[in-house]
Amino acid sequence: MSNQMNDDELNALKHAKAPAPSEAARRRALDAAMLAFDAEQASRKAPQGNPLAQRLRSILANAKRTWTMDNRLTYGLGTAAVALLLLPLGYQLYTSTAITPVSVPPVVPVATTADKPVAQPEPAPVEVGRVDALKQEAAGNAAVTAEAPVSTTSADEDAADLAVLQPEGEADLQLRDEFAPPASLQSQAVAPAAPMAEMRQMAASPKLMAAPNQAAGAIQESFAMAPAPAAVDATIAKPTDPSGNEFTRFTESPVKIVKTEPVSTFSIDVDTAAYAYVRRALTEGWVPEPDAVRLEELINYFHYSYPAPTDATTPFKPTISIYPAPWNAKTQIMQIGIKGYVPPVSEDKPSNLVFLIDTSGSMDEPDKLPLLKRAFALLVDQLGANDTISIVAYAGSAGVVLEPTKASEKAKIIGALENLAAGGSTAGAEGIELAYRLAEQNKVADGINRVILATDGDFNVGIDDPEELKTFIKSKRDDGVFLSVLGFGQGNLGDDTMQALAQNGNGNASYIDSFKEAQKVLVEDAGGTLETIAKDVKIQVEFNPAVVSEYRLIGYETRALNREDFNNDKVDAGEIGAGTTVTALYEITPVGSGAELNDPLRYEAGGTAAAPSVAATPTTGEEIGFLKLRYKLPEGDTSTLVEQPITRGLAVDELSRADDDSRFAAAVAAFGQKLKGSNYGEMSWDDIRTLAQGARGTDENGYRAEFMQLIDMAKVLVPEPVGTTTR
Repeated sequence: MSNQMNDDELNALKHAKAPAPSEAARRRALDAAMLAFDAEQASRKAPQGNPLAQRLRSILANAKRTWTMDNRLTYGLGTAAVALLLLPLGYQLYTSTAITPVSVPPVVPVATTADKPVAQPEPAPVEVGRVDALKQEAAGNAAVTAEAPVSTTSADEDAADLAVLQPEGEADLQLRDEFAPPASLQSQAVAPAAPMAEMRQMAASPKLMAAPNQAAGAIQESFAMAPAPAAVDATIAKPTDPSGNEFTRFTESPVKIVKTEPVSTFSIDVDTAAYAYVRRALTEGWVPEPDAVRLEELINYFHYSYPAPTDATTPFKPTISIYPAPWNAKTQIMQIGIKGYVPPVSEDKPSNLVFLIDTSGSMDEPDKLPLLKRAFALLVDQLGANDTISIVAYAGSAGVVLEPTKASEKAKIIGALENLAAGGSTAGAEGIELAYRLAEQNKVADGINRVILATDGDFNVGIDDPEELKTFIKSKRDDGVFLSVLGFGQGNLGDDTMQALAQNGNGNASYIDSFKEAQKVLVEDAGGTLETIAKDVKIQVEFNPAVVSEYRLIGYETRALNREDFNNDKVDAGEIGAGTTVTALYEITPVGSGAELNDPLRYEAGGTAAAPSVAATPTTGEEIGFLKLRYKLPEGDTSTLVEQPITRGLAVDELSRADDDSRFAAAVAAFGQKLKGSNYGEMSWDDIRTLAQGARGTDENGYRAEFMQLIDMAKVLVPEPVGTTTR
């Protein structure tokens, strides 16, 4: 048989299609070559002696081993030092690159056969923080596969094995794709996942290593992925106050039925702390807590042009107006305004003031002790030779900082203030008792005797028990020494304690958030802050059920009194300072207006089962209600009664006919109700702004213009709710 091929066979072979290369054959050939090479090397004999080059390399190797052993200790110490230096950087990287675990599909290698793809199991949740570990595991598996011994497999099986032996870039792409969220979740992701190659580049880049915070932030952002919620809520979350400030909790005053509860009784409130706190919150970009928004303090922050009495024996005069509610044309606002007596400029009452100042460590912030010093310096500048000032510090600088000193010695007083420093000493723990002791020792007859407590919320003033502290302050107010409280800063502001102490001390509570507010409280309103012209002031309104079916008092929830408390002179109430204005608003529902929130009773007098009565009394009457006020003079123990009917003639039928003060007060009430999420008085931010803008009046100090800015800030932080209804 001939081994030579004829021409036909050669031509057929020439035009035949070459078979695909076999990876198995390549591996077997490579293994055979390596085995032949190893056998040839094993058959050689080792050379005798050492050639010159080998001898020199041996000497160098021995020297290297000796040098390494001699310097091992030095290397160890150097390495430890470098580790200590890099420890803060490592900690920073560790804390700044925290990755929130989210559920993503696991790595599942895609194995295929010649016929069809292999079915994959259901994906299980894998923490993003395990990405590196899984990548290393995949790389390890690839390495094992590459080093595995050759087996006799088919070409198709070999091709399937090669599915995991991809180039590095393709492996990164596969890992990235497999860790990507499903399409349904990608729209909810904060940022898309970065490729692994980019992460390695970030870790190896000298620039990124020089700026660890940027690198950590980039890595964290690339993996920050939102979990899949059941339903996407389009409502913008309100940024709320993150601090530890404390406020008195209360429930909003409800709508009351005149036939069952015709009488409303409450104590006046002249504090303005809530408005200053709300202003700071909105200015800094967060929404104040609902309990921090006390509507009466927002309304009373502004001055209103009520007529003032001309005689100190009648310390105030009430002013009443009635106009349509801006948020509901079927209801009305009844506004009660009080203006305190303004002493003439020639009247210079002596004052005995004791500054009780918190100098604890927490006061060491720009908006606390430094601002406090500047605020008191403003007050000192307003005082004269008839006035005396003492300074007591607690929880920091010890005891009496300044003995009673005439206010004319301003340099001495300012110097004592400037020497105050926040620290950790507790030698002034008896601060409150020491302050009252100084006030009593230097008490002036027919003058102003007052302790002014300034703090950021640390009331470690020497009496730990709150009830005992209140009792102590009550006893001192009965002796003619009153208390005012100034709050500074935030984070541990004890507003609830401030309010309680000021109420029990026959004083007022203010929040100083800026130098401008310090000027308002201690300069512009110094008379109202320091001099009390009437104490225990109570208001009681009786509504006529023939004219009014429902009412609600806007604000004053923390000042509510029982009906019988009005005539009980032992029950404490609020104080009015010189020139102070106080405003109270009621929303009232006229009988037959159709705005009633309560259904008529089925078995009311005059009604039947088929047709319940709408009103049990005739719908006629000139009086809408009857106003009563009680007050005591600063040195008195017996109250005086003031009475005034509230008639229909005080009402206007259009909101535009109400004066500027009335419309502005209504706008402030609507603003506060919307900001705190009230159940009543719903208006849009634009409507509130339009109402306030049209009622700014002269606005000499610019406070109403500032209020317009707060409306704009609130509009951004508290978006209009969807599907709201009006009262």
